[in-house]
Amino acid sequence: MANLVTGLRLVLLFLFVVWIYQAPIEWQLANPFLLGLIFLLDAIDGFIARSQGEASVFGAAFDVAADRVIENVLWLVLVDLNWVPVWVAIIFLVRGFLVDALRNYYSGAPFDMMRSRLGRFLVKGRFLRFSYAFVKFLAFAWWFMLIPLANTDSILWNTHQVELLAMANGLLYITVVLCLVRGVPVLLESLTAQLKTQ
Repeated sequence: MANLVTGLRLVLLFLFVVWIYQAPIEWQLANPFLLGLIFLLDAIDGFIARSQGEASVFGAAFDVAADRVIENVLWLVLVDLNWVPVWVAIIFLVRGFLVDALRNYYSGAPFDMMRSRLGRFLVKGRFLRFSYAFVKFLAFAWWFMLIPLANTDSILWNTHQVELLAMANGLLYITVVLCLVRGVPVLLESLTAQLKTQ
């Protein structure tokens, strides 16, 4: 059941992308709520896996892969719409490919390779994992709210554009920093493990 929920997240993601490009702009004021559903299902699939005894290496890997697909597709859409610079998508793509490949190479399962206390806190710890997911959701929700807002409420947009974009950029930079902070320990511990084997 948990893997079906993870698959549903991917289906909803691609429906959301179609929605962004095809739905009337007024309807897109619902963008944050639709994204909220996609992110909420991430918590639900993990809860189902743990409570129903469905936790598995495949399920964990599928969940991480779905997370990467969702975040990378959303960044690419924002880049395509000229709302976010391309370097943001590049950082998330490169970090995702490197970290997931190295982590799986050394451990065979997501999150299990972290040996240092700091590494476990930054990568595996629930607090930072939740914080990172929450900040990502806020960043995406804010950016995808600005798209219809800029086109439906010109008075609000023209009056508060600087503040609205400052908040969006603040969330963007916090998300990028957290992405890198959670990726660096995986790279360092992978390099350390490689050096020990030589």
